[in-house]
Amino acid sequence: MDSRPVGVFDSGVGGLSVLRHFQQLAPNEHTVYFADTAFFPYGPRPAAEVRKRSFAIAHRLLRSDVKLIIVACNTASAAAIADLREAFPVPFVGMVPGLKPAAQSSRSGNVAILATPGTLGGDLYARVVDEFGRAAKVTNVPGHGLADLVEAGGANSPQARDAVRRALGPAVEAGADTVVLGCTHYHFLADDITAEFPAVTLVDTSEPVARRAVQVLREQGLDAPPDNQARLDIIVSGDPASFRQRMTELGFAPGIEEALA
Repeated sequence: MDSRPVGVFDSGVGGLSVLRHFQQLAPNEHTVYFADTAFFPYGPRPAAEVRKRSFAIAHRLLRSDVKLIIVACNTASAAAIADLREAFPVPFVGMVPGLKPAAQSSRSGNVAILATPGTLGGDLYARVVDEFGRAAKVTNVPGHGLADLVEAGGANSPQARDAVRRALGPAVEAGADTVVLGCTHYHFLADDITAEFPAVTLVDTSEPVARRAVQVLREQGLDAPPDNQARLDIIVSGDPASFRQRMTELGFAPGIEEALA
């Protein structure tokens, strides 16, 4: 057993969707969450820039002596997960769009993937589509501005419902009955999507990724002792006060460890 912390990172609040599930599944684990808000959003940025940020964050998390890192961001996973695994001596768990379960559960065989341009244009997503997309008609839906809306605290609002209606409306009208949330920020828009499209099934990989992280910890003998005192530390590259407010709105009450540009 290993009492060292688990690292989690995202460009902002999106990765909290994975963190919440991880805390529920592994209540004794100490976690360190890195919110790279100074470089938010990742979605429109070039893959090389996202990869550079991912490496910088991994270096910082390793200075906190983390034993495993969850890349709780689809765009960063697409840009950097393979290189991170080669470069660093700790296991990494990343995000993969849930096309496989979506294709299996879709009644019509028509699936919409709601994701950032960085995810949709990456090699990782191309491999997922090649492997699992043959059993379904797959429609790519770039979520322009949706992560920004969540980051600004705009989820569960008329503005959010209007935004998801404009983004997903054409795909749903064309027959898509299943929507894959291909960005961790979109987890917080689930209620808005369901309100606009009540017949649509949502596929969110936040919980499966958290479950996979717990599995890796156990397989490698890295899980925390039963009496380990859980703690959540936060590192923010942008404005800590703003991020603290957003986390509080989402039901978290963390301390801010430090700000790091």
